[in-house]
Amino acid sequence: MREYNFKEVEQKWQEKWNSNTLFKTNDKVEGKENYYVLEMLPYPSGNLHVGHARNYTIGDVIARYKKMKGYNVLHPMGWDSFGLPAENAAIQHGAHPATWTKSNIENMRRQLKLMGLSYDWDREVATYTPEYYRWNQWIFKRMYDKGLVYKKKSTVNWCPDCQTVLANEQVEDGYCWRHSKTKVIQKDLEQWFFRITNYADELLTGHEELREGWPEKVLAMQKNWIGKSFGTEIVFTVAETGEKLPMFTTRIDTIHGVTYCVVAPEHPIIEEIIKVNPSIKEAIHNMRNMDMIERTAEGKEKNGVFTGWHVINPVTGDKVQLWAADYVLMNYGTGAVMAVPAHDDRDFAFAKKYNLPRKVVINGYNKETKEEIIINADEMTAAMTEEGVMTNSGEFNGMNSKEALEKIADYVTAKGVGEKTVKYRLKDWGISRQRYWGTPIPVLYCEKCGMVMEKDENLPVMLPEDVEFTGNGNPIETSEKYKHAVCPVCGGPARRETDTMDTFVDSSWYFLRYCDPKNIELPFGSEAVNAWTPVNQYIGGVEHAVMHLLYARFFTKVLRDLGLLKANEPFKRLLTQGMVLGPSYYSEKENRFLFAHEVRTAGDKAYSIETGEELVIKVEKMSKSKNNGVDPEVMIKKYGADTTRLFIMFTAPPEKELEWNENGLAGAARFLNRVWRVVLENVEMIKDEKIDYSKLSKEDKALVRKLHQTIKRVTEAIEDNYHFNTSIAGNMELINDVYDFRNNVLGTEKESTESQKVFGEVLRNIVIMLSPFVPHFCDELWEAMGEEGFLFNASWPEYDEKLTVADEITMAIQVNGKVRGSISVERTASKEDIEKMALAVENVQKHTEGKTVAKVIVVPGKIVNIVVK
Repeated sequence: MREYNFKEVEQKWQEKWNSNTLFKTNDKVEGKENYYVLEMLPYPSGNLHVGHARNYTIGDVIARYKKMKGYNVLHPMGWDSFGLPAENAAIQHGAHPATWTKSNIENMRRQLKLMGLSYDWDREVATYTPEYYRWNQWIFKRMYDKGLVYKKKSTVNWCPDCQTVLANEQVEDGYCWRHSKTKVIQKDLEQWFFRITNYADELLTGHEELREGWPEKVLAMQKNWIGKSFGTEIVFTVAETGEKLPMFTTRIDTIHGVTYCVVAPEHPIIEEIIKVNPSIKEAIHNMRNMDMIERTAEGKEKNGVFTGWHVINPVTGDKVQLWAADYVLMNYGTGAVMAVPAHDDRDFAFAKKYNLPRKVVINGYNKETKEEIIINADEMTAAMTEEGVMTNSGEFNGMNSKEALEKIADYVTAKGVGEKTVKYRLKDWGISRQRYWGTPIPVLYCEKCGMVMEKDENLPVMLPEDVEFTGNGNPIETSEKYKHAVCPVCGGPARRETDTMDTFVDSSWYFLRYCDPKNIELPFGSEAVNAWTPVNQYIGGVEHAVMHLLYARFFTKVLRDLGLLKANEPFKRLLTQGMVLGPSYYSEKENRFLFAHEVRTAGDKAYSIETGEELVIKVEKMSKSKNNGVDPEVMIKKYGADTTRLFIMFTAPPEKELEWNENGLAGAARFLNRVWRVVLENVEMIKDEKIDYSKLSKEDKALVRKLHQTIKRVTEAIEDNYHFNTSIAGNMELINDVYDFRNNVLGTEKESTESQKVFGEVLRNIVIMLSPFVPHFCDELWEAMGEEGFLFNASWPEYDEKLTVADEITMAIQVNGKVRGSISVERTASKEDIEKMALAVENVQKHTEGKTVAKVIVVPGKIVNIVVK
């Protein structure tokens, strides 16, 4: 028997699959339902990491399984290939982003093929190609025509040294990533936006359609991000100017307790105030230039400054101070809030810091005694934010605060100083990037015609080649040929927009392009996309729960409204796989993480090979910064793609964290070798022959039962929750039974022709059930068994429910309530036969001898109770 040589086997079958275009998908196959499996679009960073390997193996197992279950499966792959890393590489190494990107794609495509993934490579897309980004521009134009695109001033991160806008990830502790001593400032620039807020409510209500197929935590994260709030917009008046200043609140019941008001440092009124009170300019500048995440962080101390102006409460007539503070954001509500420190945690902390007054307008309430609990403002150590009894609130005194919320909202509406309204935390999507490596925005500025869109026939607007990557400013600005263009309306001179689009635009509709990737007339044809969408199963990390998934949902709804597709939602089911963890080794002496090759392990301790220092070991998410990443190609070369796939799928359910352990790979390899040996040693018995179940021995029946139980277990584990670890464990248990059967039945007097058939049938089904996990390995065994074709096109085995249950059952026998023996009986045996068998048991006869049997109670399938006197 030949040894299992994974290198030869995997290379052989990858070549065969490729030459037979095995994974090429047709949009329609007679008699088959379409099923679309998709993993999130990867960024071509150069090399796969274990997280990639896990994500793509999950998708591949599902795709192969669904194909064997009779579906017409679409399983494509492509590249999210615009973005900052390529531009940074151009700046640092002088390589053009396209060259760097193409090289990375070629390497990662090669690595994906090494894993044996069932992708239809004919549908591959790369978002950096003009063939793709042409349609970004086409969609941009259609959205502009629909009023979903606009341009306005917005605050961005700006590096004075680079003279360019920085992405959030380029800002490190408030400083530019390239100039560690240069403080990043906030600057107002004209920016392009998508009006995603037009779909805010539908993005929320659409969750009902996703309730069955998406993780609850993802829906909750999106719900919080959209942030729908029911409240009241109430209008205060600026005492110094008479100007109206609207404020949004969800707690209008506390209007009588306002002791000061606050605006965001970016609020337009601040510029008016600075003109008359320049002393606050520096404080405002510092607040504006704080990181947004830091400004809104829980528990962070809030900073502010009194503007010198006041506002008048429209309900009480009280004149209170107007402050500017970092905890108020311009992009939520109106950018101005009424502060009620006695009944809001943030306001309480801010008032305490700046010694501002508190006024109690809601007292406590004892639910048991029904008594009001008086609260003294001067004695408060925290805000009172619970439901209570109204006080110091005029005609609303004594009312329950929950009831007062509605009553006061009605009151201010009737008075004409406010109205009930709904606000969203979600803000319009800013897509402008002052960078080169992205989709050019198809807009021109003509002195005669103003702002105009490029004509469809002139798309794509191509990225210029004559640019300089200096690290200062937007490289596109260095291309005079690009900037100076011809107006598509009047033919006169025009200036081309130099901003490019956010790369989230690329990944918001790529799954639709896969359905019709060669279309040159439209981004996709409606017939093709309607045949496949929504995607049946989408797979990717939970870190994309908000931005990518929300934008993809927004794009789907927009494209639906443009008449391009029918689906309301992009992805029917969503699987968010867990992180891959690995051990990191930290040297306190060297103040760095060591690589695995620098470490010697002994038991549960680790030491530096060079210095002998005992290292700090932690199991945490794999990352380059911790030097604990694993290159899956290294594992493939050492153990094979199938062994790597099997380990990844067996070690943990997809949604759970996976702790990387090379010992587990060795265990997976041993299991495959066990399967390999038992199949090839007994290949002559593996024939697709009809079994005569009436001629089976007890041992034969037991193995048949185990087979059908395993098929059921494996199938249900995949169908229910994609618990592939349970499916693999079922096959492992069955292999153990196969070896027991071989040792105890085959070659003994118990062996029969039917025994051989049963044995062969079990081995045949094990190979089929393992094939989605270890496809090269199983196709090799399939061929060795004399089968033709590929397991990818084979049918998934069916189980017979009747055969999962034993023909015989064991029943305990009690004499006067004490167990005295047991019997094995046919499941169909009558009560009379069971009674006779029970009374014939030797130990039962011993305990009934010389006594009168009063009665025999038979509970079929469970117990026989003999009552004697």
